[in-house]
Amino acid sequence: IFRRRPGPEKPPFVAVGQRVEAGRTIAIVETLSVPNDIPAPVGGIVSQVLVEDVRPVEYGQDLVLISPPPLEEE
Repeated sequence: IFRRRPGPEKPPFVAVGQRVEAGRTIAIVETLSVPNDIPAPVGGIVSQVLVEDVRPVEYGQDLVLISPPPLEEE
């Protein structure tokens, strides 16, 4: 089960447009009643959350799209 937030009354871990660093928790996937933190594999900007909160997911399924951050101006 995909969980976008740490608890029912808590805000989502990430939102579209938010900048994230690699390794930051972006969701929880609960397997056999055991919650597993899902870290961002790369840093960047969250461009899309592909799964609705509290929905079943499959192994290897994409959950969140993260786009590269914009290049810093020199």
